[in-house]
Amino acid sequence: MAQSRNFIQEIIDKDLEKGKNDGRVHTRFPPEPNGYLHIGHAKAICLNFTIAQEYKGLCNLRMDDTDPTKENMEYVRAIEGDVRWLGFDWQDRFYYASDYFDQFYQRAVELIKKGKAYVDDLSPEQIREYRGTLTEPGRESPHRDRSVEENLDLFTRMKEGEFAEGEKVLRAKIDMASAHIIMRDPAIYRIRQASHYRSGDKWCIYPMYDFAHCLEDSIERITHSLCTLEFENNRPLYDWFLGQLGVHHPQQIEFARLNLSYTILSKRKLLELVEGGYVRGWDDPRMPTISGLKRRGYTPDSIRSFCSRIGIAKFNSTIDVAVLENCLREDLNKSAQRVMAVLRPLRIVITNYPEGKTEQLDCINNPEDEAMGTRKVPFSRELYIEQDDFQEVPQKKFYRLAPGREVRLRYAYFIKCEKVIKDEKTGEIKEIHCSYDPATKGGDAPDGRKVKATLHWVSAKDALCAEVRLYEHLFTKENPDDVPEGVDWKQGLNPESIKVIEKCYIEPSVKGAKSGSRYQFERLGYFCVDALDSSEERLVFNRTVTLKDTWAKIQRMAAKPRP
Repeated sequence: MAQSRNFIQEIIDKDLEKGKNDGRVHTRFPPEPNGYLHIGHAKAICLNFTIAQEYKGLCNLRMDDTDPTKENMEYVRAIEGDVRWLGFDWQDRFYYASDYFDQFYQRAVELIKKGKAYVDDLSPEQIREYRGTLTEPGRESPHRDRSVEENLDLFTRMKEGEFAEGEKVLRAKIDMASAHIIMRDPAIYRIRQASHYRSGDKWCIYPMYDFAHCLEDSIERITHSLCTLEFENNRPLYDWFLGQLGVHHPQQIEFARLNLSYTILSKRKLLELVEGGYVRGWDDPRMPTISGLKRRGYTPDSIRSFCSRIGIAKFNSTIDVAVLENCLREDLNKSAQRVMAVLRPLRIVITNYPEGKTEQLDCINNPEDEAMGTRKVPFSRELYIEQDDFQEVPQKKFYRLAPGREVRLRYAYFIKCEKVIKDEKTGEIKEIHCSYDPATKGGDAPDGRKVKATLHWVSAKDALCAEVRLYEHLFTKENPDDVPEGVDWKQGLNPESIKVIEKCYIEPSVKGAKSGSRYQFERLGYFCVDALDSSEERLVFNRTVTLKDTWAKIQRMAAKPRP
């Protein structure tokens, strides 16, 4: 069945049928370099670049850097790296809004000469007061009717640094009674006594985002300006600017932004988490940033698959984070090597296994891909299994190891619990003594007896010690933004979002694993070698995602009324 076309593709198809833009399709991804990109930006990246690819067109990468107080080169480099990591290439079309500062200035002068812009002395507070409300028209500034000559003189003096911040502003002269508040003489230029990370101290006036943004698209000859829905109200203003200036006019098309459950996607709030020390930086594996997802172990394919699966819509909605996690599971199930690891170890001594003996067992690297082959895993007299895989007094429907019970060890033998050794002082279990059946190596018992459980394990003397970090959602509330007025949204942070297990044991095949390597720890989930903290001397693994959506189950149980 052919995949249905989204509404943006349908619009472009009709444009091409009409010969619009000479048959060109040219998009752009224009982030502001004032923070790291997040999963919401990934949706926009995938949309703009894949649209260009589909129509054999072009897609630019542009830094929308018109605010010198918030932007820096660290964010620029991070954005470049994230877009490349997702698998997209802008070739030689990398631009900055700051490249166009001279052109923006000349366009502002042009509007002044046309009588469509004026220098205003009202303070920011007065401008807001004069703007009016949704039900009441605005009031004209007493400086609105300055002559063209006076406005040109004042704007030049603004540029030369004669005035302080907030003392004057350049505004478009449109309509203070417009039903669209954004059309009530919006600001075009403001004074900022701040050094720009690229242009230095050349400018002390900077264009407002709405003025610069549409002109950037025009300068770059963009054909389809794809924006999220919050820019729909800005479109009349963009149309006015471009129409008054008589320049190339891209077609703006709005689509729904990504909202993800249990996730904050406001760069302002994410910055607050970073600066407040609530997380360990922009690339903290709990963060929804692309760098955070990458460090946690997400793959570019899984994120692109997610963006494709959720589609492009005209109306905002919230996507369950489980959809993203399932896309990751599907990808890692095909690509991640299986290994055995024990997070909370319980020592097993196989009393009838020869002391000092070690045998190498063949283990499948990935049952989904035969080409990944097999590996050797050492088996010896003393092993570790998970503490949860043993119960001295087994509960109902507990089929794993218990006194007198037999289970299978993955790829190895049947073992039977013969004795429980406890600490004399605390009563805690120190180790379990078991016997093994040599006839069951790698298969069933010759006499046909069956077991109900298969356990993973590692050889105690051969295993590598590692730190493992178990991550959960950063917020406990499905919609972290939905808080009553006056309530701090950070109260919804999940205190259990990270648990660190400092001493886990992993089979020796992972020795020398490169940063970012992904594995499935059998029966436990998918894990990734931490990109920053892991080393040859100290292995550190991040849990990328569980094997199943355990969080959804926990939330459903919590929502059930108690008897």
